[in-house]
Amino acid sequence: IATKDPLNPLKQDVKKGNLRYVANTWEDPGHKDSDTGCCGDNDPIDICDIGNKVCSRGEVIKVKVLGTLALIDEGETDWKVIVINTEDPEAGDFNNIDDVKRLKPGYLEATVDWFRRYKVPDGKPENQFAFNGDFKDRDFAIQTVKSTHEFWKALISKKSNAGDMNTSVSDSPFCCSAADAEAVVKS
Repeated sequence: IATKDPLNPLKQDVKKGNLRYVANTWEDPGHKDSDTGCCGDNDPIDICDIGNKVCSRGEVIKVKVLGTLALIDEGETDWKVIVINTEDPEAGDFNNIDDVKRLKPGYLEATVDWFRRYKVPDGKPENQFAFNGDFKDRDFAIQTVKSTHEFWKALISKKSNAGDMNTSVSDSPFCCSAADAEAVVKS
């Protein structure tokens, strides 16, 4: 999600002029999280779907929240919400993070290890985690989703300084017409 472009389109991520191939509800950079002790990273929360169903790029799916991991990326909180697509054949077997531990042994440990080291080949240090890299349960994750949703609502209603255009929230001061949106897209 290109948070700095009008209408926040889905497009290839670029950081410091270079394409990013690892994709990273809005984590407010002005809010210090009481659990992690860090502010948000100024982009939507990240969703990690543990299922086997392959989705198309940009596809909107209904998911079941299972838990969350709190990555600390360069001093910023970067939530990784663990979910499963409700249409996945295994979705009925998963209801909480403990189900992932039980039914996919080693999966969560491999996930933490990947998030810890994925920037090392670029010469960056290993990432850190809140809660010693332990996953928090479904209830904690749902509360995280709800709080970041509140940050997003503040963002689009100009109660935060980082708002931008949208076409779907009619009571937002950033809401633009279809014609204005089409002009932005064509540009």
